[in-house]
Amino acid sequence: MLYLSRRDVEKVGLSMKEIIDTLEEMFREKAAGRTEMPPKPGIHPKTDSFIHAMPAQIPALKAAGMKWVSGFPGNLDKGLPYISGLLILNDTDSGLPLAVMDCTWITAMRTGAATALSAKYLARPDSKTCGILACGVQGRSNLEALACLFELETVKAFDIRPDVARKFCEEMSEQLDLDVLPVCRPEEAVVGLDIVVTSGPILKKPTPVIESGWLKAGGFASAVDFDSYWTPASMLEVEKLATDDLEQMEYYRREGYFQRTPKAYAELADLVVGRKEGRKTPFERTMAINLGIALEDMATASRIYDRALRGGVGEELEL
Repeated sequence: MLYLSRRDVEKVGLSMKEIIDTLEEMFREKAAGRTEMPPKPGIHPKTDSFIHAMPAQIPALKAAGMKWVSGFPGNLDKGLPYISGLLILNDTDSGLPLAVMDCTWITAMRTGAATALSAKYLARPDSKTCGILACGVQGRSNLEALACLFELETVKAFDIRPDVARKFCEEMSEQLDLDVLPVCRPEEAVVGLDIVVTSGPILKKPTPVIESGWLKAGGFASAVDFDSYWTPASMLEVEKLATDDLEQMEYYRREGYFQRTPKAYAELADLVVGRKEGRKTPFERTMAINLGIALEDMATASRIYDRALRGGVGEELEL
């Protein structure tokens, strides 16, 4: 069995653009009914924390396995990552474990890729400005992914910790060759901007700050943190709300999330294959609330595993 550490996973060198393309291929398979993914069960040791089991298979990619992932918001105060966990890939012929790998990098990158893929169908193609609210790992990966598909010129970033926002702006400006500017108030990272990403911790009982009228006509938003930043009034202004999996969104609703969030009209898979219409006019407000599904992880992990084998990356372990 191959073991891939976080460093190994990154060393493989799978690019964000390749991950976006891989997810688009996977969603075509999902739209055709050629994937399997039950709603993710989880346990919740602390308030607003989770440890989820996320199984899925994609026969066309010979990808099958499970991610065991945790999210603990309090870790940020301890200098620990909010998201951590492991991913197991299994052989689709024998069921034997092929690989165990760190899932932190995978989770961040596939989440950003799902945002960019949603924006491909729901944002205006000429979008040039972007707002990031919460400048952690997800803020970085989402901006990186959006920069792959859009000719961004200006980015405004807000975080409740101003020093984190300043560091984010310095590093992402250099990485992406963009003007990434820190702002002092949440509304400055929303009002008048073409694309908005909120990427803080997921909260079951949030105290949202984004008000109605902030997201401009024609704007697109990706609520990575579910509805934690968005007031019910602001979400009612959205003409089209999509998600990466309708069944799992309803599962979350039954578990107490999305109590004041409108129902999604389409899955991302529907948009990819044209079964549902994406953006129709330049003036629609659109939003994606992608839940982060196991199919995205398995698609990405299968590419990483294949490339690791070819490149001799990782450590062979005895079962």
